Amino acid sequence: MTERSPSLSAEQGRPAVLASALLRGVLAAGLGLGSIAVLVMVLWISSPASDSGPGEAVHTAAGLWLLAHGAELIRTDTLTGAPAPVGVVPLLLAAVPVWLVHRAVRDALEPDEGRVAPSPGAAFALVTGGYLLVGAPVALYARGAALSAEPLSLLFPALLVVAGAAAAGVWTAAGRPVGPPPSWAPVRLHEAMARSRFVRRAEAAGRSAAAGTMVLLGGGALVVAAALVWHADPVQDSFLRLSGDWAGRLAVLFLALLLVPNAAVWGAAYGLGPGFALGTASTVAPLGFTGRPAVPDFPLLAAMPAEGAGTPPNWATAAVPVAAALAVAWFTVRRAAPAHGEREEAWSLRETAFTAALGALGCGAGAALLAAAAGGPLGTRALAEFGPVWWLIGAAALVWTTVLGVPLALLLRAWRLRGRTAPEQPTKSTVPAPAQPPTPAPAPAPAPVSAGTAGRDTGAKDAGGAKDGESGVDGGDDELYDFLPTDPWHARADSERADSERADSERADSERADQSAEAGPVRPPEATS
Repeated sequence: MTERSPSLSAEQGRPAVLASALLRGVLAAGLGLGSIAVLVMVLWISSPASDSGPGEAVHTAAGLWLLAHGAELIRTDTLTGAPAPVGVVPLLLAAVPVWLVHRAVRDALEPDEGRVAPSPGAAFALVTGGYLLVGAPVALYARGAALSAEPLSLLFPALLVVAGAAAAGVWTAAGRPVGPPPSWAPVRLHEAMARSRFVRRAEAAGRSAAAGTMVLLGGGALVVAAALVWHADPVQDSFLRLSGDWAGRLAVLFLALLLVPNAAVWGAAYGLGPGFALGTASTVAPLGFTGRPAVPDFPLLAAMPAEGAGTPPNWATAAVPVAAALAVAWFTVRRAAPAHGEREEAWSLRETAFTAALGALGCGAGAALLAAAAGGPLGTRALAEFGPVWWLIGAAALVWTTVLGVPLALLLRAWRLRGRTAPEQPTKSTVPAPAQPPTPAPAPAPAPVSAGTAGRDTGAKDAGGAKDGESGVDGGDDELYDFLPTDPWHARADSERADSERADSERADSERADQSAEAGPVRPPEATS
């Protein structure tokens, strides 16, 4: 149902395109709400000892749908009768509305063939508006129920989650570009993002930050899995104690699965050092489990370490941030020193270190964001604080990945550049000498002549000397024309010059013949001469 929009032809014009985008937002909200409602109704029907009616089940589904967007719920059916907040959002449940909004905006900007796509701003506004058209009545419907949403939390973070997912959909449809910034951004930012170096650094820093955050999350999941195996007996006892029928146990198991990403974040927070809070008076960290915990009976919470000082197995969880720092360094060096590139293509030490530091900053921001989403209050007084403290986790992730990631990036760069040499520059001895034009052969020496002949021929030589000199100069100049380009303009100039030289030569020959006729017959030289 999210793959194709309602059947609207492209010929229906722009209003139909905008209506289709609005309808996509309504459909995304309806699918998310309907899936949670079906799940709650199945659990309510399968429960043999349900003490509420179908109306209460629908109210519960509405409250859980609002909780999936980050809204804080107020629970009124407590043992003391005092309202208690529920702010721990199951991250796996929150992934459903985020994915639906993201997909709706992306599909609105990537229509089928023959359809017209709206502008990115229009798609963002209409899909978000259509989603909120469903969200507002649901929030009003949930008011006064056993699980109602706190009004301010509907604006922050619930509205921010929807808008962020829609903005991510616009970015994905545009091809995930790095820039350009908005038109209202400062001119310096526009100039910086127009440079290729900025784009290169931003892409590498983004990839390394995402890799470091994912390694932190995966390492935290391994820590939780090891704790569940190590404390298998308490976990099993808690699971069996919560419900005596299979329908209830199935509900507990499903809730535990929805909280697995939260547990992974908690495990990462434990490995980073600050740990997490189990109430206002207790903290769980690798160095020790201090205070009196306010722990509800739940299988995931039964896998906590023993109270007291930490032991070497607890300290071994420090491998999680070390692996995250290595991931930041590796993904930075993959761009800083390509595997099959030349040494000149590698980034400088300063640029590599700066990009790795940017990746560490992004990893710290991602860890802080996940920690803020994975925790929250579960009640009043002792349960007012539950989970990791976001700013402590962000600072710890930043310190770990910066202190270890930057030096590791420089070491990996040096290791990848080992054995690579700069391309040899041609030296003076290896450069071949330019070819010299061939030296013309020396002209033959003139034959000796007698004095009489020389005297008689002087006039003829004087008469034709000027022409012969011009012809000699022109003949020497002809060799220079061999090196000119052979385009039509030069070919035409050479042809005209050759015709002129030929005419001059014929005119000189005719003058010499006239002078010889006027001088009379030439006598042979005397023997004595």
